[in-house]
Amino acid sequence: MANIGVKNNLGNLGSTQEFDPPGSKMALIVFTRNPELGKCKTRLAATIGDQSALDVYRFLLDHTVKITRSLSADVYVYYSEKIKEIDRWDTSIFRKKEQHGHDLGAKMQHAFTELFDMGYQKAIIIGSDMYDISSQEIENAFLRLENNNFVIGPAQDGGYYLLGMKQLKSSLFKNKKWGTQSVLEDTIQDLTKETLSILPEKNDIDYFEDIKDIEVFKKFFRHLKD
Repeated sequence: MANIGVKNNLGNLGSTQEFDPPGSKMALIVFTRNPELGKCKTRLAATIGDQSALDVYRFLLDHTVKITRSLSADVYVYYSEKIKEIDRWDTSIFRKKEQHGHDLGAKMQHAFTELFDMGYQKAIIIGSDMYDISSQEIENAFLRLENNNFVIGPAQDGGYYLLGMKQLKSSLFKNKKWGTQSVLEDTIQDLTKETLSILPEKNDIDYFEDIKDIEVFKKFFRHLKD
């Protein structure tokens, strides 16, 4: 995620959408890229092709919808480019917003700031392309914020797949080389004086090697030669 994926148009819901007051003290932020051919999972596409990479990403989006639709937290989907009213993210369940900022750090800081300003007391961010995560694990991350100010889920590539907090800490989003193996280490360094809970490490899906041995993904690359 951070290696989280990272702009509105509800056709145009965007900034004009009005939200009910927080239905919970907790908010989940889901960062998503608009699923467009040649614009998502580009590192994976280098091996399996643009169409198959798009199919994989759509599959991951559907998985993310499934695991977030019944959470006890309010769920905000932050679109990378334009907000769509009619898509897999049902507006009766999900609240839609747009990412703003010059880089991933600025986008994440903007999202957390918005939700804390709305009155939420706990906020967690995830990407929309994690297969190895469940509803229960997200709920558990919120529970860990009962006794900790921060929670983080390390990714095997040196980033993180989940970040949660009870108060904004701007340093987490600055001076990071996003998309590199140093993100997790640098983020934890920023939290040395804070109460932090670290979740089990999980595998991000960025490259073919990340999915080649997972049975559910094999249908997306059967066209590849041995």
